[in-house]
Amino acid sequence: MIRPALTALALLAAGAASAESVSLGNGAVLRVLDKLTGDVRDLELANGGAAPVGRLQLELGECRYPEGNPSGDAYAYVIVRGDGTEPVFSGWMIASSPALSALDHPRYDVWVIRCNTA
Repeated sequence: MIRPALTALALLAAGAASAESVSLGNGAVLRVLDKLTGDVRDLELANGGAAPVGRLQLELGECRYPEGNPSGDAYAYVIVRGDGTEPVFSGWMIASSPALSALDHPRYDVWVIRCNTA
């Protein structure tokens, strides 16, 4: 209940902090850390796309960014599913504040790096 409210506040603050218009990216780059092995990899997902990571399934709803700044202030709607069909995480991840809305998983950390524009 609190997480959606914080996410909405963060998105409003991000929009209010810049007078620029918001653009929709073609996809996003997500960084995944495997905390057991120390492996780090970047995944490029298109809007609406999905990719497996170990026993998780990462899905990207969409990625948005302020006009002219697809990396610093990008925010992406991400859904992470475990073995079942119920999401273990769904919400907006913000590139400039990855801890604000983070995946709470014992093995993996996932965060958004930037939106893809081309």
